[in-house]
Amino acid sequence: MSSDAKAVTSYEEGLRGASEKVAEFQEQKSLLKQLQHWLHQTPSAVPMIVLLASVILFGLLSPNFFKAVTLSTILQQIAIVGILGCAQSLVVLTAGIDLSVGAIAVFSSVLMGQLTFRYGIPAPASIVLGLMCGTAMGFVNGWLIAKVKLPPFIVTLGTWQIILAANYIYSANETIRSSDIEKMAPALQFWGYSIQPGGVKVLYAVFLMVALVALLAYVLRHTAWGRHVYAVGDDPEAAELAGVQTKRVLMQVYAIGGLFCAVAGWVMIGRFGSVSPSASTGQLGNIQAITAVVIGGISLFGGRGSIVGMFFGALIVGVFEMGLKMVGTDPQWTFFLIGLLIILAVAVDQWIRKASA
Repeated sequence: MSSDAKAVTSYEEGLRGASEKVAEFQEQKSLLKQLQHWLHQTPSAVPMIVLLASVILFGLLSPNFFKAVTLSTILQQIAIVGILGCAQSLVVLTAGIDLSVGAIAVFSSVLMGQLTFRYGIPAPASIVLGLMCGTAMGFVNGWLIAKVKLPPFIVTLGTWQIILAANYIYSANETIRSSDIEKMAPALQFWGYSIQPGGVKVLYAVFLMVALVALLAYVLRHTAWGRHVYAVGDDPEAAELAGVQTKRVLMQVYAIGGLFCAVAGWVMIGRFGSVSPSASTGQLGNIQAITAVVIGGISLFGGRGSIVGMFFGALIVGVFEMGLKMVGTDPQWTFFLIGLLIILAVAVDQWIRKASA
């Protein structure tokens, strides 16, 4: 045997029994880093914590809070905002924004009422036509954003004003009274009816809102289309390279958002009783929906968050509104504190996003 062969043999014999593990270097994460990572993995955790803290706070400030304010009353308070929040959540997940959600809801409700009382169309058919019109309005937003490549903020700011103006022009600022609707078209008020399981009054609108939240939560987490929505919001160029039809997804998101807004318009008729083109939702619905989304932990930069978080965000707004009334403070404090929550929510989102950097 040559000297080289003997050297190789002795080298191999020397390796026998040696450890085959590769050296690993693990960074010890601090508790703060672990918390940051956990919050990044669980987007709905922050709003859930804030919600629990809010309930405890108002329970301590007002002894009658838990007696007068129940889960049922809060859910009824946020029924419209929660449905509008579903529409807004889909859009924000794609890194967009829809400032027209409130206007679409009001105009859809006006269309349902006017089609029934002005043209004599049966209420069920008017409702279907109203839902279709709401979907069409959302689709126009999506087409302008996806195909014409206009910024979502500019598009929806413009359509918000166009739709509100069309709402007043078409209706001639005419309000359809609750008593007339109850007599001639009770189907328009369907979501304002209630049941009383165990003596607790629960509106049908509450069941609808919870069902929509549950449906969207499933679709976004367990379907290919839901994953595409997140991908478009996270990195549209990478999503397109991966085969995602980003333009189609955007148009679908805005169209579905318009449908949800029209559903919210139908719920408005049930909650308010009447059909009014001057309903406050047209002006405030956008802000309320965005508030629920942002406080709920959905990132304005897209690609992160959950519908469940938005639901908690809407509950937080409802708790603050009812809690401050119970304490007897000036109503302006509601806007003040919710404004602070919005800024804090965005700051926390920025901090959490660093966990993925």
